[in-house]
Amino acid sequence: MRARIMTSEPPQNPLFERYASREMAEIFSASHRYLCWRRLWITLADCQRQLGLPITQQQIADLERVAGDLDLERVAEIERQTRHDVVAHLRHFAEQAGDAGSILHLGATSAFVTDNTDALLIREALELVRSRLATVIRELTSFARGTRSIPTLAFTHLQPAQLTTVGKRACLWLQDFLLDLEAVEALLTGFRCRGVKGTTGTQASYLTLFDGDHSKVRDLDRLFAEKLGFSSCFPVTGQTYPRKMDSQVLAALTGVGESSHKVGTDLRLLQGMGELSEPFDVTQVGSSAMAYKRNPIRAERMCALARRLMIDGLNGPMNAATQWLERSLDDSANRRLVIPDAFLLTDAILTLAAGMVGRLNVREDRIKFHVARELPFMATESLLMIATMRGGDRQELHELLRKHSMAAHEAVARGEDNPLIQLVLADPAFDLDAAEVEASLDPTRFIGRSAEQVTEYLDDVVEPAMADVEAAAVEEPRV
Repeated sequence: MRARIMTSEPPQNPLFERYASREMAEIFSASHRYLCWRRLWITLADCQRQLGLPITQQQIADLERVAGDLDLERVAEIERQTRHDVVAHLRHFAEQAGDAGSILHLGATSAFVTDNTDALLIREALELVRSRLATVIRELTSFARGTRSIPTLAFTHLQPAQLTTVGKRACLWLQDFLLDLEAVEALLTGFRCRGVKGTTGTQASYLTLFDGDHSKVRDLDRLFAEKLGFSSCFPVTGQTYPRKMDSQVLAALTGVGESSHKVGTDLRLLQGMGELSEPFDVTQVGSSAMAYKRNPIRAERMCALARRLMIDGLNGPMNAATQWLERSLDDSANRRLVIPDAFLLTDAILTLAAGMVGRLNVREDRIKFHVARELPFMATESLLMIATMRGGDRQELHELLRKHSMAAHEAVARGEDNPLIQLVLADPAFDLDAAEVEASLDPTRFIGRSAEQVTEYLDDVVEPAMADVEAAAVEEPRV
């Protein structure tokens, strides 16, 4: 039985309503996109005026005067008649601008506004992603520095291995995010717009406007890019800018998803072990049924969003690979969904990450408990060397250690304390005293250069890389 809906509500979109920040949502809002269209039409007309077309400064002023008066209901009315979104916006702008409307869109095609606007929005969104990454990196840097010397079990195959430190593990997470930052900065450094290319990229319409003057058409392309703040535009295009650019952008964003999923998974495992835990607010409820629970909901949500982001990223190479000749339209609806969603997802993920890693709880007692339980196994090699140097038979001692270790494993599996050291001390074949055995169990003897690696990495690599990158303030999304 379906409930009667008494009021009309827009469909839900959790990316806008729950997860992404207001700043990222505004970048991909309808009003911001369509105001960019108007900005592009004005910029094109002004460049054409500067290069000698019969366009007056007054006409440009008239366009600028009404540029912010966007009536989306009027646009929708025109679009119902024309079945063309760009034409609907163009006619609405023209009817508002009076005589100045006659100079709009000279020589242009729909891809002029759609693709150049995408370039503007993607660049703006990448800049916000860069700031979000900087925030996560700074929070992780602080955490790694503060935990650089805390010994903890390292795992391979999710089995206890040698020791590392909490800060050294954090540097593994940090390095992934720094690679993501490098990828985003590389994109921004060489980011280009489509430019002014005409219907199939030949600039034939502009050549007609400028009476066959090739130099002025080239100047138009260059001047347009400069006015929009791009270092250049693509030197050649079909109807659209190369979809390879979308693929590269999505690859950088999915890289953030990969890094964040790794951190989220590690934190969920460590919280399950009781060693680290994400922040848990005073009034937070862990379960509607089990009041005692403290679920890692931030890390879980981060992993969920990252998985969606990584899947969305597959659309980049698929769209780039299936462009037919100068272009096909089957990427249009896909891009309208995937590109904004990918940025909204990335924004939500990084906001979660920043709010979480800056407030991690380190359970040192639990960490020490796990280290103490496994450390005797790690110390056996040192004990073997000491006993051998005192005249013992290395092969015989090795076999005895193997047997004692197997017995100790069984005891640990039963939930008992690790008895390995007591077994070795009680075995006359080793001839070891308690003091020297105790000295061999100092955890700091097993962490290698972990603490030094943290300091060197943060000082020599992270800090220089972050010197000119501004971090963004974090307002954690609803959970």
